[in-house]
Amino acid sequence: MKEKDFINIIKNTLNSKLIGDDCAHLKSLGIVVTQDSLVEGVHFSRKFASPFQLGWKAAMVNISDVCASGAAPCYLTIALSLPDDIDAVFVKEFYEGLKAACGDVQIAGGDITGSDRIYISVTAIGSDRGRKISSRKNARTGQKIVVSGLHGSSGAGLKLLFEGKKEPRKFIDAHLMPRAQVEFSKKIALSQKCDYAMMDTSDGLMDALSQIAEASGAVMEVDFEKIPFDKDLMQFENFEDIIFYGAEDYQLVATVDDAQDFTVIGTVKSSDVCGVKINYPDRCVFFTKEDVEKKLYKHFKEQS
Repeated sequence: MKEKDFINIIKNTLNSKLIGDDCAHLKSLGIVVTQDSLVEGVHFSRKFASPFQLGWKAAMVNISDVCASGAAPCYLTIALSLPDDIDAVFVKEFYEGLKAACGDVQIAGGDITGSDRIYISVTAIGSDRGRKISSRKNARTGQKIVVSGLHGSSGAGLKLLFEGKKEPRKFIDAHLMPRAQVEFSKKIALSQKCDYAMMDTSDGLMDALSQIAEASGAVMEVDFEKIPFDKDLMQFENFEDIIFYGAEDYQLVATVDDAQDFTVIGTVKSSDVCGVKINYPDRCVFFTKEDVEKKLYKHFKEQS
């Protein structure tokens, strides 16, 4: 079974309305909460990433989820499970990476245990104070689809690592040390008067578009030429797939009424069949949820 199938089973078993977005919005407490894990051999390899880079990425992927909700990132707790070959130098460098990534976000504690490999589990808490919180189900017909940053760079970096290459370094750095889009999130959450959808691209731009379309019962119509990406990606075979499915860029995708000063790549449309429509210069291609899931990003273990 796939990850999304397990999530649906859990959501239906618990009959919870809190499950389904990047964060759970606990309105009575004024916070959002998320948790994400990184497992050695599944999400990362020590032969590619330093302890500092692991700490950095562990913080950023969770801060990114808070940003996807529109909340202000405030606190992290870290559970770290380590095998016997890990020493004090590794732990110090790992937490230096966490600290560097966090900035004003405070590390409030956690847990540490032994294990057969490295397991990193981070809980992130954000504040909804003064912010309008997003949901994937909020996309509405006529809203503009806006994005932050460049898409596909991390996917290209992972491809280079698997091929044993060290250049272009900018792509490898994009994969090993992503940056959560804190300012983009803040600008969206403070500027939008109406409900909006927002999601990060942890599993790829196409996944984010598809999940918002599915949750909102809409079509996300995108003009490929408007998607921002590093033009050096064009040196890769099937670079368009890297842009859509490469994953782990941790950029944000949102559907908004007020798109002033944002990068617009498309429009939310109504249709009897929800999905993603990509307008290329010479053709149009429609992707259903099933089409997208066939090509979705697979983690480390499944690629190696």
